Amino acid sequence: MRNSNDITLIGAGLAGSLMAIFLARRGCRVTLYERQPDMRSHDLPAGRSINLALAQRGIRPLKAAGVFEQVAGLLIPMRGRMLHDEHGQTRLTPYGHKPEEMIHSVSRPGLNKLLMNAAEQAGARIQFQHRCEDVDFENANVVFTDASGARQSIKSHALIAADGGGSAVRQAMVSRLGVRSVEDVLPHGYKELAIPADANGRHRMQREALHIWPRGGYMLIALPNLDGSFTVTLFLPNAGEPSFASLNTPEAVLAFFQQNFPDALKLLPSLVNEFFEHPTGLLGTVHSQRWHVNGHTLLLGDAAHAIVPFHGQGMNCAFEDCLILDDCIDKHGGDWQKVFADFETQRRPDTEAIAAMALENYVEMRDVVRDPKFHLQKELGFVLEERHPGVFVPRYSMVMFHHLPYSEARRRGAIQQNILDRLTHGVTRIPDVDMQLADELIAAQLGDKRIES
Repeated sequence: MRNSNDITLIGAGLAGSLMAIFLARRGCRVTLYERQPDMRSHDLPAGRSINLALAQRGIRPLKAAGVFEQVAGLLIPMRGRMLHDEHGQTRLTPYGHKPEEMIHSVSRPGLNKLLMNAAEQAGARIQFQHRCEDVDFENANVVFTDASGARQSIKSHALIAADGGGSAVRQAMVSRLGVRSVEDVLPHGYKELAIPADANGRHRMQREALHIWPRGGYMLIALPNLDGSFTVTLFLPNAGEPSFASLNTPEAVLAFFQQNFPDALKLLPSLVNEFFEHPTGLLGTVHSQRWHVNGHTLLLGDAAHAIVPFHGQGMNCAFEDCLILDDCIDKHGGDWQKVFADFETQRRPDTEAIAAMALENYVEMRDVVRDPKFHLQKELGFVLEERHPGVFVPRYSMVMFHHLPYSEARRRGAIQQNILDRLTHGVTRIPDVDMQLADELIAAQLGDKRIES
């Protein structure tokens, strides 16, 4: 019989590997099962985002796990959004007004490999090419199929599933226990392309920025890589005009880019080949009725609450999950029933809040950023933050640069948006804003309690 220190983790992605580090450092005997071959020695098929945005909310768990110093070498700072209009004109909108307020582009496979190495160094064991087929919750058995196709049943004392948005463990909870799970698929998809480095290995656009080509119902974004290239992602409706369905010939793709992204087209030498060779990815939000079962099984990260990527918080949220679960273990020890229940109680309101904010940010990125009123309010938000430090903090900053719970960031953000709307009604310049009214509204609606970093 396995004891309470024996932990089975499913999914050796970012969240699973980081959680394995936390658990192994506690002295737990951790076995991590991954359905894919070892990415450190095999080339895996494309399909997931190549690079991601790491923010302060994700950095703190990496520091707590003792791996951030290694991760730092993989990062490229992005200090703001570089907006590209239809005529090729650009405008940089900073993420914050303080030098440290930036996010970081990081290679997903590079970070994943680093975390796998760190997990093994901490004492975790990783079993690759083990696909989870089913979970017998009553008898605490997990059924896997290995690389040879053989099925095996493994007794699990505590099972933590970090196996992504399509989680096999969540599906077993649905089929065996009747747990309700909804996967809200966005009617938009994404496709990844690449801007290569120039002949000298340098970036062809501003390096320290997240580039966005907002076009209302769709957009193109680009994140920098260490090798001088950019990973480019097209977000587009799946059906209609224009859509992935309508861009079905090389001529249609080239005409679409020439009309909408002419400056980007000049930097995409392999556009047509990549467009038809690379898969079209799905975008969706997962809502699961329950995350834990009988003190035996817990869903973690995307397996519990996958979100769309438009706030750059999927990885950061999953990393924060790991830190909060570690804190719950501190509080309750090896009583997994209490650990898992406490974790779900704490996290559910916040993951629901970031799921909603991620969808809202998609509209902002592809459309609202083109509105002069958006930029006026963005600038005014920074002015009010300097005038009321720690009290008026732009919502984006609360999410990306602070550790305030997501639900509280959303609540305060709604109050602040109403204040900004009132202050900018009929106003087009910062000098015309009624600052006395601003002070009164902030005092009345936000009080004087400062947000901690």
